[in-house]
Amino acid sequence: MSTVEETTSSSSSLSDLYAQSLRVITEGQIVKGRIIDITSQDVVVDIGFKSEGSISKAEFSDIQTLAVGDEVEVYVENVEDEQGMVILSKHKADRQKGWECIINNHKEGDIIDGRPVRKVKGGLMVDIGIEAFMPASLASYKGYANLDSLVGQSLKFLILKISRARKNIVVSHRDYLLREKDAIRQTLIASLTVGERRSGTVKNLTDFGAFIDLGGVDGLLHIGDISWGRIGHPSDILAVGQQLDVVVLSVDRQSNKISLGLKQLLPSPWQHAEERYPVGNKIKGKVVNLVPYGAFVEVEPGIEGLVHISELSWSKRVAHPSELLQVSQEIEAVVLAVDPKNQRLSLGMRQASGDPWASAKDKYQAGAKVVGRVRQLTDYGAFIELEDGLEGMLHNADISWTRKINHPSEVLKKGRMVDVVVLTCEPDNHRITLGMKQLMEDPWPQLVQQFSLHSIVEGTVTKVAGFGLFVEIAKDVEGLMHLSELELGPNEKLDERYRVGSKLRAQVIKLDELERKIGLSNKNLPPEAAPTGS
Repeated sequence: MSTVEETTSSSSSLSDLYAQSLRVITEGQIVKGRIIDITSQDVVVDIGFKSEGSISKAEFSDIQTLAVGDEVEVYVENVEDEQGMVILSKHKADRQKGWECIINNHKEGDIIDGRPVRKVKGGLMVDIGIEAFMPASLASYKGYANLDSLVGQSLKFLILKISRARKNIVVSHRDYLLREKDAIRQTLIASLTVGERRSGTVKNLTDFGAFIDLGGVDGLLHIGDISWGRIGHPSDILAVGQQLDVVVLSVDRQSNKISLGLKQLLPSPWQHAEERYPVGNKIKGKVVNLVPYGAFVEVEPGIEGLVHISELSWSKRVAHPSELLQVSQEIEAVVLAVDPKNQRLSLGMRQASGDPWASAKDKYQAGAKVVGRVRQLTDYGAFIELEDGLEGMLHNADISWTRKINHPSEVLKKGRMVDVVVLTCEPDNHRITLGMKQLMEDPWPQLVQQFSLHSIVEGTVTKVAGFGLFVEIAKDVEGLMHLSELELGPNEKLDERYRVGSKLRAQVIKLDELERKIGLSNKNLPPEAAPTGS
């Protein structure tokens, strides 16, 4: 080759190299370059431009593995500074590449791997390829986590928000945990079948039962399904943190509610109840509850019988079982009926002591004089207890021959012993009627002779009513002085003119032996004379 040709070829190669060195490079561009030097502070990179660029070693996370000649991608910040140098950044190149990777491959709601790298105000910066922000409140679903303990850990996060304009990403570890927990719960609920046996841990105790953690989902163990016997509170048998086996009673997959049972692991005490408690047998039990309609009696753990209020006493009219019984009291009762299918046991307490009415006809014949205790007072009369389990009725009309009794408390006091006469005895109807006035002769024939019509009497006001006065004209003998038969001034009021205990004269204007009524008047009285019966 001639000298001219060599010169021409050399000039052409230099032109190509120079042209390559002046390739178009713009700010904000990511380009490939080659490391040409590594100093104590910087890494010098040739990107094929008219000058090299230097990058701080702090921007390289893998600085220990780099060597001269290695190829790296860098971000062009400035093509020429005041010294004519190109300004490059490895950190911004990595961030730009990471951002593009995130927005091209992920969206809000996706799960992504990451690692908290440092603590900042309000939360943590998380490396997910680029740095994302996680607020402190989203680090754990159980309150606020110890943020320092999370730094450096490889965790999973849920992408909450991607801001393209600000190139900002917010992530949450808490939402990832909640999603995982829900997924585990749904999987576990889907796997549950009614009747199967599961192991769990007592998580919480309440008045109505216990919540059992089955390994990601909680089920309710109702207090009624803890034991066949009656318990006051779940803490009587269970404790928080206790491991136990339970039976799945029901699963509601729409509401995610699970009902569990513990007593179902043991045979029901009702299985052989008919053999253990035959009808007619006398048994012992403990009163566990009193209700208006009767008493519940526990005969063994898991089996309670009802003593209906009508089966408490042969004759006593019991308004509430608490009149005869109290909770925890030991009693004897007779089995009346057994229904294992519906878990019902009917008991009778009165049958355990025998029927007092069986011999009542012989003991309480009409006309017999007996002594009894006043047990109860009502508007219409008094119940008199003649013996345990047997009582009779003393009506107001049978207390006195002559006195009008509006309420038995006017004459009788509860608990007092009284003499009475048996008027009727009906054992089949469980009914005895009694009388007090029958202990003495009927005074009315004598009264008719003593207080004749138009006779003048003197008496004491015993009661002032809206329609008149009741006046006692002899011991336990009262007459009614109607308002129309009273002397009253034009503006005079009855209760102002006449008071209980005041004395007055009156004339007998009515004497009805059949109805046993005496009518009185103090109008137009004749001149004062010795009253009748004085």
